[in-house]
Amino acid sequence: MSSTASTNRIRVGLIGLSSGAKTAWASRAHLPYLLSPRGRSKYEIVALLNSSVTAAESAIKTYGLPQESTKAYGDPSSLAADPNVDLVVCSTRVDKHYETVLDSIRAGKDVFVEWPLAHDEKHARELADLAAKSNVSTIVGLQGVVAPVAKKVRELLEQQRIGKVLSSELRAFGGLNDRQVVPDGLVYFTDRGIGGNIYTIGFAHTLDLVLSVLGELATVSGDFHLQRPENTVKTAAGETSTVKSDVPDLIQLSGRWNESNITQKNATLHYRYRRGQPFPGEPAFEWTINGEKGELRIISQNNTHIQVGDSSTSRVIEIHDFEADDVEKIEWGWEDWQQDLPFPARGIGKLYDAFAEAKRTGEEGHYATFKHAAKRHEQLETLWAKWQA
Repeated sequence: MSSTASTNRIRVGLIGLSSGAKTAWASRAHLPYLLSPRGRSKYEIVALLNSSVTAAESAIKTYGLPQESTKAYGDPSSLAADPNVDLVVCSTRVDKHYETVLDSIRAGKDVFVEWPLAHDEKHARELADLAAKSNVSTIVGLQGVVAPVAKKVRELLEQQRIGKVLSSELRAFGGLNDRQVVPDGLVYFTDRGIGGNIYTIGFAHTLDLVLSVLGELATVSGDFHLQRPENTVKTAAGETSTVKSDVPDLIQLSGRWNESNITQKNATLHYRYRRGQPFPGEPAFEWTINGEKGELRIISQNNTHIQVGDSSTSRVIEIHDFEADDVEKIEWGWEDWQQDLPFPARGIGKLYDAFAEAKRTGEEGHYATFKHAAKRHEQLETLWAKWQA
């Protein structure tokens, strides 16, 4: 791979920055950081890969990228062969991840793939094994590990503010904004085979955040329910149709931790995730951690994904001290440079920052890699297979 010493910037080939996509995570979450002053000091977009060269050229124009220095590609092998690309970033629908990054990994390029890494555990494992064999650096878009709320909770637990953790409970609503209606751009959420749905995305993102704070579970079991197999698909124009779903809309997970510096032996986790809206007035997200000396609580009224959040997401952690019987409110916040970005780009921007620092120093980065992602895929599919059986 060519050196970036002349600019000291990582040259990015971006997959999935479309000018007409119904779901636009690349433009909402990746592009704002990459085009920000901070992002530009570390990264340079030099190529786009879309479904065709014409589509890539259209995106270059739509987003104002320099046409003379941004290559347009329509197939993964061409991007993989570009010697001026250091990092390939994939932000497409999940069932396209494997096929669009495979050649680049074989070519020895570093790769950043959105979560889920692939549409199933088998293909996620293949990507992780190939990346290890090719000795490339990898990163996965699991933002929980770098979320400021997770960092603050870890600090409080390491300070023994509530003593050792005895149990943790999590209740969340979301995945899709409605319990039965699906926007036409997300109709694939009803098809398990595609790999992107409320279990692999919404449920898994939050689970990964919790485990990044409290540690991996020693034992785990799941309980799945498909309460509404018939779903209404709705277009932006208001037209409707019906689709059947094979994806559970109520997911419950139970697990236990081994003893650690923050958890007691056999400390328990109970996590319940239901698609759609909560009861009116109830929060979309509530996470409690019960300890020997106190209890910690985080509530988000309208947003399940606190690692992304929005302007309504509370940035307060409450701690109940059992002995004093009082409640202290502790704020968490985004770094100054993150506050200049739209909410979807803040966590993704932190991942980019951490990756650039790891490449600069040669040290291990504090973010999820393909190896981590493959293990999470295995855990999720093991639970799901038991339900299917």
